[in-house]
Order: sequence, then structure tokens, then C-alpha cells
Amino acid sequence: MSANLSEPAAAPISRPPLPPFTEETARLKVQMAEDAWNSKDPVRCAAAYTEDSWWRNRSEFFTGREAIKAFLTRKWAKEHEYRLKKRLFAFEGNRISVCFEYEYHDDAGQWWRAYGNENWTFDERGLMARREASINDVAINEADRQFK
Repeated sequence: MSANLSEPAAAPISRPPLPPFTEETARLKVQMAEDAWNSKDPVRCAAAYTEDSWWRNRSEFFTGREAIKAFLTRKWAKEHEYRLKKRLFAFEGNRISVCFEYEYHDDAGQWWRAYGNENWTFDERGLMARREASINDVAINEADRQFK
């Protein structure tokens, strides 16, 4: 254990709830993910993934917790006032599927609502080893925002 308190904390050995998921634990996992992403903290979010987690996000493919942190940092630098809602779609064993919506505005002030689906696969420690996300953006008027 390091005596340097300024170093980031190591990834958790486990991140309950653990698979296999029940409806209750799958819903809790989805809520935990929503809360973490709404924090807009790349370090907090990345801690939920394995060191070698594989991602597909729209047309981007990458691997690893450091790549996840970099991606989320870029994402939230350009998606202002980001707010996300996730819903459990299905679950089985170590897999969970969610539907989600989020809203943000870009640097020009245009508001967007993104709709998508994610498929998650977890390891035995409850860390996400794979995330596949399909997402579509729709321009909206600020008056049409749902998540304020």
C-alpha cells in the first residue's frame, strides 16, 4: 500500500452487486451506472470497468480503463449540462441491457437528446468487461428538454 495519499485509489477488488443478477440487483447496477455518469467524473465512472474493458461507443472502439477515462473526459468537455436517464431492458447471468436517453448542449448552444441502447457484460467481480453502445442524437429546442 502506498503512503502517497495523492495517488488515485486502486480499482476495487469487487463492485457489488455481483452476477448472476436478479431483477433487483440488475436495477441497482443500472441506477449505480446512471448516478456515476451523471457525476461527469471520468475517474469515478472508469472505476466500474475492468482494466482491459472493451468498448464500442457509436463508431469508436477502444480497450482499457485509461482509454475510457480519456473518452469520458473528451465527451463531457463538449456535452454541456449533460443529464442521463437509464432503464433496465433485460438481464441474464452476467449480462445487462439498458435503454437510455440523455440531453446536453454543444458549444454553439444547440440542445440535443441522445437515444440509445447498451449491452453490458460483467466479470465475476462485478466490473464491466464489455460495453457496446448504439446511440442516435436528435436536435431539440431548449423548451423541449425533459431533464432539467
